[in-house]
Amino acid sequence: MKLKLIAGNANPKLAQEIAQKMGMELSPATIGRFSDGEIQVKIANSVRGADCYIIQPTCAPVNENIMELLVIADALKRASARRITAVIPYYGYARQDRKAEPRVPITSKLVANLITASGIDRILTVDLHARQIQGFFDIPVDHLYARPVLFQYFKDLNLDNPIVVSPDAGGVERARAFAKLLNADLAIVDKRRPRPNEAAIMNIIGDVKGRNAIILDDMIDTGGTLTKVADAIKNAGALTVYAAASHGVLSGEAIDKIQKSSLKEVVITNSITHDTALPKIKVLSIASLLAEAITKIYNDESLNTLFV
Repeated sequence: MKLKLIAGNANPKLAQEIAQKMGMELSPATIGRFSDGEIQVKIANSVRGADCYIIQPTCAPVNENIMELLVIADALKRASARRITAVIPYYGYARQDRKAEPRVPITSKLVANLITASGIDRILTVDLHARQIQGFFDIPVDHLYARPVLFQYFKDLNLDNPIVVSPDAGGVERARAFAKLLNADLAIVDKRRPRPNEAAIMNIIGDVKGRNAIILDDMIDTGGTLTKVADAIKNAGALTVYAAASHGVLSGEAIDKIQKSSLKEVVITNSITHDTALPKIKVLSIASLLAEAITKIYNDESLNTLFV
């Protein structure tokens, strides 16, 4: 069975890097728009009987990129691809994973239904906002973590007296695992969120005084929560404050907030592409991680060695 890599328009740089790591070329395809905005897809070469991997994070513009993924999948299915895997480094709508109040949708499940209905056979993704989202799909989901990439970076920094900080109670498990890898202590920030995308810092559980703190989260969106947590940690006596996250959504005024904050550096991955260099922000590549995962899936091998 032939292996084919197809890149959507969401993150072509990452797709190209994955192909290079695998010693392959991306399969040529035309993915554009008709004059009225409808998505136009044409797969240039035969994919009959092939094992196809669509590399397409569903980041901003979220709806456009989701629809593009579905249309590419339909084109491959109708071209008789034997298996279609959606490589979704960042899964949009992941935060709408429950009914937090009456009369709201569970959009994460809706998107999972759409992806399944399009004919996609398997999902490969990185750091879902909630691991339970894997259960929203009625197809296999390989859920990777960017933790090995982030860990290696901070290990090489060799920070003196580090402490890993979870910015909320929900991220404690993630932060604890990272702290264990770094042989560091753990602190937790207790906060209340009065309105969406806003956070009020209430209390820091743990001693950050005289420590080099690393705030660990799965994503950074508007930067409001992150910068407030960073300022609270700095005011509590931390020497330096770093932040690490798998996904740099960086919407709204996030970059400006980070630049003006007490953060020394923010470390993210290239699961979401950004066109320009960003002040105070270090971008690490997950291409090797995804390339190895794709190779193992293609060869029907276990992915256990990719987890740290």
